[in-house]
Amino acid sequence: MSGILGKKIGMTSVYDDNGVAVPCTVIEAGPCVVTQVRTKEKDGYDAVQLGFDAKAERLVNKPLQGHFAKAGAKALRLLREFRNFNGVKLELGQELKVDAVFNKGDKVDITARSKGRGFQGVVKRHHFGGVGMTSHGQSDRVRAPGSIGGSSYPSRVFKGMRMAGRMGFDNVTVKNLVVLKVIPESNLILVKGSIPGAKNTYVTITK
Repeated sequence: MSGILGKKIGMTSVYDDNGVAVPCTVIEAGPCVVTQVRTKEKDGYDAVQLGFDAKAERLVNKPLQGHFAKAGAKALRLLREFRNFNGVKLELGQELKVDAVFNKGDKVDITARSKGRGFQGVVKRHHFGGVGMTSHGQSDRVRAPGSIGGSSYPSRVFKGMRMAGRMGFDNVTVKNLVVLKVIPESNLILVKGSIPGAKNTYVTITK
């Protein structure tokens, strides 16, 4: 599972070879810095830790300052581990760019935090239809959830009952998105379709 870290820039569209406009998402992918190399002998598994997006040194605590100093890297906002870089040997402190990992036509999985919607009712959260015109004149019941269980039996609400609550801001993975274009000089990658999150949301791209 090789990959890279990035940030969602926004959406646009590009024309394919047949002249059809294809909607796509623009992602600033890298450059990332190898901040740690894990080995099977020392850690029990092989992996590399990548860091992305520099931030001010004063915002980093002492342990992380030492962690970055060991790799010879500046303070970074995002750290993630990746396994199996297809046999590519990565060294501590090495800079990884998008064109070293992905090519046009690759299929990738993208993980990001979805947009937070706050506390929502059942119509928006679970797509309930509401009672419509069947409320017999009760004007305040149109978007209500309805019955949530029996009275004497089972005398409780079953786990998993679809009810109002916090919606969004979950880790969401979209699989098998096609890479339409890689622009290494700008550290950009264009993938077909949409991905979770708002603009400037951090994303993890793997293949």
